Amino acid sequence: MSSIVIHDHTFKTKISSAEIQKAVADVAKQINKDLKGKKPLFLAVLNGSFMFAADLMKKINIECEISFVKVASYEGTQSTGSMKQLIGINEDIKGRTVVIVEDIVDTGNTIENIWNELNTMGVAELKVATLLFKPEAYTKTVPLDYVAIVIPNDFIVGYGLDYKGLGRNLEDIYVLDYENDKK
Repeated sequence: MSSIVIHDHTFKTKISSAEIQKAVADVAKQINKDLKGKKPLFLAVLNGSFMFAADLMKKINIECEISFVKVASYEGTQSTGSMKQLIGINEDIKGRTVVIVEDIVDTGNTIENIWNELNTMGVAELKVATLLFKPEAYTKTVPLDYVAIVIPNDFIVGYGLDYKGLGRNLEDIYVLDYENDKK
């Protein structure tokens, strides 16, 4: 198990790149089956979901489109509890099947806000695909249709997730290493 230091914290490997890629392939297979013939719009939530969205789209073999929305709800290692929409949706989504692509769903605040906003735009069908899900932290009722990996309520970094702007480029996912942490 390898460890890395980002800013003032030590992290250790939690989920390998191979495990991530298998989970992404499994989600893509299910989406391809469920949404065949629907020409969905995948709406990737930036910045965190960019790696998951890219790998997922490589495995989607149905006719589809992708677009992006940028929201934020984290500061440091904690969720702020509120969503700040920074970039909106440019596509007409009325009557469309839309798949929200998230890096992680923990409290559910961000996904609930996006869900509610999209539902006011007349979507025909709304789905959620997330790489990671923390059921211990989840406080909302929005259904998560495609969950790649269920994890405990730990702070993680890598594969699109960051700690104070760093770590998004890591292939593996790392967890805060409390035993060897510098703080």
